[in-house]
Amino acid sequence: MTFVVGLDPAHRSTAVLHLAAMLARSADTDLVVTVVLPETWPMAAGTADAEWRGYTRDTANLVLDHAAAVLGGEVRAEYLLHEAASARRGLAELAEQRGATLIVIGSSSAAPVGRIALGSESDALLHAAPVPVAIAPRGFRAASGARVTRVTAGYRGTASSRDLVLGAADVAARVGADLRIASFAVVPPGSATSGAGLDVEQRIADDWADDVERHAAAVLAEVSRLENAPHVERTVIGMGATWDDALEHVEWEPGEVLVVGSSTLGPLARVFLGSNAAKVVRHSPVPVIVVPRGAAIPEPA
Repeated sequence: MTFVVGLDPAHRSTAVLHLAAMLARSADTDLVVTVVLPETWPMAAGTADAEWRGYTRDTANLVLDHAAAVLGGEVRAEYLLHEAASARRGLAELAEQRGATLIVIGSSSAAPVGRIALGSESDALLHAAPVPVAIAPRGFRAASGARVTRVTAGYRGTASSRDLVLGAADVAARVGADLRIASFAVVPPGSATSGAGLDVEQRIADDWADDVERHAAAVLAEVSRLENAPHVERTVIGMGATWDDALEHVEWEPGEVLVVGSSTLGPLARVFLGSNAAKVVRHSPVPVIVVPRGAAIPEPA
């Protein structure tokens, strides 16, 4: 088992390396740290083209040298350049070639510090990855020797959410972390001058929260029957006037990761973020792992 770590060839990213190291330590696995370079054309032998190729390789090697310095000897890692038609295809190819169970990437520099933004390549990767994809928030740091302490499963009350929770429970058990279920909702302020609109919205939200907690309890009963069941914490509901408010309504701890599932509209065994899942990813204050629909899950005894 190994994790593939994708680095930006133009930037010395530290956040993705901190996340990759924390995940690798927790799972006791190796890393394949790579920079994906565009494939060269054999017929392009001009001096300018050769100089450009040399420059991009030199820059990419500096990025890999920086990665080796950041990771040091804390985790087992291999560093390599990989040529492909695009970063998305290159990371997916390496994941399949190496039998990787996870791809780790960083956020776009367009994100606020502590949040996640997807660039064109990372967004395309999430729609085509054959395995789960972990995303580090911009500026993410983990203490030396840090491990995953809690796995929070984003829950929507659907059949696919049930599968996601069971998969998250398996991840939590493998890394020795606790498991928590969380659901999030945006409750807009009432517009009626009497305040009745707000009261109705709140009652609907409260009913929804009761339903989520009831359904989550049934799924957690299944988790308790798993062969290696993790310690389970109480289900939490995050509500707010905005997605930022909803995510901040629940407490987060160092070493926590949020696991979200693909949309039920997504193709089997491929990642495809639904609109709400994408909003949760963008506003999450902790690293996020996006799991493809149809991923293998453990079954309760």
